[in-house]
Amino acid sequence: MSLQSATSQAFDIDEAFRRLRIAVAPYPKAAMFDLRDRGYATPFQQLVASLISARTRDETSLVVAERLFAVADTPAAMAALPEERLVELLQGATFPEPKARDIRDLSRRIVEEHGGEVPDTPDTLMRFRGVGPKIAALTLAVGFDIPALAVDIHVHRITNRWGYVSARTPEKTMAALLTVLPKRYWVEINERLVPFGKWICTGDRPRCSTCPLLSMCARVGVTESR
Repeated sequence: MSLQSATSQAFDIDEAFRRLRIAVAPYPKAAMFDLRDRGYATPFQQLVASLISARTRDETSLVVAERLFAVADTPAAMAALPEERLVELLQGATFPEPKARDIRDLSRRIVEEHGGEVPDTPDTLMRFRGVGPKIAALTLAVGFDIPALAVDIHVHRITNRWGYVSARTPEKTMAALLTVLPKRYWVEINERLVPFGKWICTGDRPRCSTCPLLSMCARVGVTESR
C-alpha cells in the first residue's frame, strides 16, 4: 500500500519534526542528549558513554556514565585506570568486562595515536574495538556537532512504520535515510525518535489513537494499536 493511499495527508518531514518536538517534550531525553545537557558533551565523554549505552537501558547508562566520569573523563585519566577498577565503575551496564577492556584500549590509543584528541571521522572511530556505526555516529553528532545518522532500533522501526523508508535492517535503514532525510535532521532524528519510540510509537501496540503523526503515518506492519 502506498504512503499516500494509507494516510489522510502526504508525509511531510518538516511537519513531522515539528510535531515530534512537541510530542516528546514531556518524556525523558535520549541518554546521549541528556548527558550532553548535563555537561558531558566532549567527544570523549560522548564516545565512552555511547559505548556504555550499548544494550543498556538509558536510565542505567546515565548513572554509570556519571559515576565513571566523576573518576576519569579524559583519555589520559581513563587509560591510567586499572582495568579491574574500570569494571567496578561500569557495574550496572551490560557486559562491564568487555566494555572496560574496550574503553581502556581506545583511551590509550587516543593518547598514543591521536595526541589525546578523539578523531572526527567515522572510519577512524570504527577502528576502535567495540565502536560500530551507531556509536561512531552518536560521537560525531553529539560530541562534535557533525551531521551524522545514528540509527538504533527506534529510528529503524519508526521510519519504516511511517513508510518514509522501506528497509529490513538498521544498517539498510541508515543507507536509505542518507538518501532521503534532509541533513538538518540527521542529528535530531535520534534525539526525537528514541523517546517517541519508547513512549508513543512503541514496538508492540503503539499508541496510534493519540499519536500526533497519525494523519501522515502509513502504519506499515501495525496489526494492533492503542
